[in-house]
Amino acid sequence: MAQQYNNPNAQNIKKRMAILVFIKSSTAPLVLYVKEPQALYEEIVELMKSQKAVLIEKETEGPIKKTCFLSNQVAAVAIQEEQYM
Repeated sequence: MAQQYNNPNAQNIKKRMAILVFIKSSTAPLVLYVKEPQALYEEIVELMKSQKAVLIEKETEGPIKKTCFLSNQVAAVAIQEEQYM
């Protein structure tokens, strides 16, 4: 525990948020990095509440540059905080 206070690299640790979209019948979630993760989270939650299937298409900033999926195929959505250097 004391090591983290003496670690000179500890100042370089940053935090970012990712949206995890769990698609039905998929083993791994889509991990999406966007400028406003809270807004995307709320948008997906609202679309999940609807009975109508809507195509969700988003451009992102991470390794996945563009994605689309149907709102009725989303099983769950989450916000994850990650540390990176």
